[in-house]
Amino acid sequence: MLNSEPSFDAPIPGQSLVAELGARPWQTPSQYTTVDEAIEYYMSRMTTEEFMVQAVDVLETGVPVATLANTIQLASVMEGKHTLDIGILVAPLLMELLMMLGDSAGIEYKTGLDDPDIKKTRPTFFAKFLKKYNDNLASKDIQEIVDESNEEEEKDEERSGLMARRT
Repeated sequence: MLNSEPSFDAPIPGQSLVAELGARPWQTPSQYTTVDEAIEYYMSRMTTEEFMVQAVDVLETGVPVATLANTIQLASVMEGKHTLDIGILVAPLLMELLMMLGDSAGIEYKTGLDDPDIKKTRPTFFAKFLKKYNDNLASKDIQEIVDESNEEEEKDEERSGLMARRT
């Protein structure tokens, strides 16, 4: 059902461009500049009873652990707590803490690291290499197998367009 009444709570177009430089949290130096400081921040925050209850509730709804960890660290980046690169380095720790909470609460959770379409993907170079290596283990050298695989991939590639012409 469409809402026919206009919303006046939305920001004015271009409003984000008129804020003074440094007025936004992500435009100022971060509060925690090392991974160790960020870990201490998250440990103190994630070990509160309020956070644990909320995290378990979210995990019970089926939100993957990886998604929740990324959301938490990105929110801290936007608040100016730490930089994005520190957030990426801290994300595995956040995931471990969230999985520990899920395990201690006795709930089944999704990690978000499993690829449901893994069987649908085409074989990679490494899979082809291993197959050929196992088939020809006694008769050929590894370098010969790699060379053959590279030649087959070059033949399989369809050449089209201006940049694909042979020289």
